[in-house]
Amino acid sequence: MKIKRTKLLRIIGKKLITLPWGIYAAPKALVTEDDMTHEFIHIKQWRELLYIGFLLWYVLEWLVRLIQYRNFDKAYRNISFEREAYANENYSDYLNERKMFAFVEYL
Repeated sequence: MKIKRTKLLRIIGKKLITLPWGIYAAPKALVTEDDMTHEFIHIKQWRELLYIGFLLWYVLEWLVRLIQYRNFDKAYRNISFEREAYANENYSDYLNERKMFAFVEYL
């Protein structure tokens, strides 16, 4: 999958983001194999929840975590989708071995 570059990520302070239509990176961000594994985990999550389900769950869980932690970054890092992706981004075979809805284990 081709990575598209956008200045918007620099504005929000992120290196990469996965959306249903592609992966976006900050203009000069160095994208590693681990980064790509992380983003491909998100692609599988998007597909499992038929895109709109992922978006709704992600936003709702982020809001719950924001109330829980009262910190934007902690809320983001503790979303189940992100916890799964961060926990397994260094494991190169994870995408082949991952079970459907594996993110539920990270709730």
